[in-house]
Amino acid sequence: MPNFIGLLGLVVILGLAYWFSTARKSVNFRIVAWGIGLQVLFAFLVLKFPYGEKFMTKAGHGVEWLLNFSQAGATFVFGSLADPGAPAGFVFAFRVLPTIIFMAAFFAVLYYLGIMQIIIKGAAWLMTRLMGVSGAESLDVAASIFMGQTEAPLTIRPFLSKLTQSEMMTVMTAGMAHVSGGIMAAYIANGAEAKHILGAVIMTAPGTLLIAKMLVPETETPVSGKNINLADADENRDQNILSAIARGTGDGLSLAINVAAMLIAFLALIALANGIMLGIHNWPGFGWFPQSLQQVMGWLFSPVAWIIGIPWKDATHVGSLLGTRMVANELVAFVDLGKLKDVIDPRSFTIATYALCGFANLSSIGIQIGGIGALAPDRRNDLARLGFRAMLAGTAANLISATIVGMMI
Repeated sequence: MPNFIGLLGLVVILGLAYWFSTARKSVNFRIVAWGIGLQVLFAFLVLKFPYGEKFMTKAGHGVEWLLNFSQAGATFVFGSLADPGAPAGFVFAFRVLPTIIFMAAFFAVLYYLGIMQIIIKGAAWLMTRLMGVSGAESLDVAASIFMGQTEAPLTIRPFLSKLTQSEMMTVMTAGMAHVSGGIMAAYIANGAEAKHILGAVIMTAPGTLLIAKMLVPETETPVSGKNINLADADENRDQNILSAIARGTGDGLSLAINVAAMLIAFLALIALANGIMLGIHNWPGFGWFPQSLQQVMGWLFSPVAWIIGIPWKDATHVGSLLGTRMVANELVAFVDLGKLKDVIDPRSFTIATYALCGFANLSSIGIQIGGIGALAPDRRNDLARLGFRAMLAGTAANLISATIVGMMI
């Protein structure tokens, strides 16, 4: 039964994408077939194939091992506050935020050494050859596996002003459907399994191309063709490895401060809204009124959670998280997901991990208009026009990954 529901969910998501396509006759079903095929193949290899599952588990342990080194610096600066075993317990600011800073510095070193470029070009080459997409958009999608929604477009900076409407949609969807390395680290530090976070960001890449190309099919001729040469956006930026570490640390600090500020603001505002709603609920004759925003989100999004394979008993919980991710942000949703680890079924927790692993929310529309718009000012109107559609596309890409995983576990 769960497999049938998941299959139904997949059909519904793809059907809606086709229905709302800007040019249904131009939908390239080669991209659709390869997108689904690659996701199913990857899910099978890491969830059903013994060696693939073992490899992904080892990779997840490797990531956790790497992240643990951030505690050395955090403990030196914050002392026992950075130790989850201390009387203070798990303190988000002292456990998760240092991890973000460490990972930003680590990725800066990998980029300086040229390792990231090799990985990104390899993934882009594969997607270009198999799915027939342009070099520029495949590079951006590949970069989005590891980089944030405003950093990944730097890899194709010379092409940004010349992108077709379909390519721009792909770039925006990739930013919405993926998370940066620092945010991945935050998810893992907050209780998500590393192997599933890794699986989610990799698996979503072909899904990004699939859904973006269904909603806004290619009707023009891409300027980049099949060219997958990375733009050297950071040329002469880092003179040596120490410079790379310093820059990465600074970027990580900015991200960590932004994460902390967003959580403080959003959680406080949600608590305020919940307090007002609970007060109304407690008035005589208003017992029907919802007690919290989470309850409202659960009601609205529980059908979405159910159709991707979440059992109905957990659908309200996961539906609430899906709504929170879209209206607030992914970090608030993942913090709430961590609290549900011992409440919902482990299978539901895993599916929710894949469904939430992306930046698709309302604030990301503004971030992309500002960030990508600064790189290509002449495309701001296109960014604004495609913003809401890209957010929904990013959500759909995450839901497709979650649905396929749900059918495999």
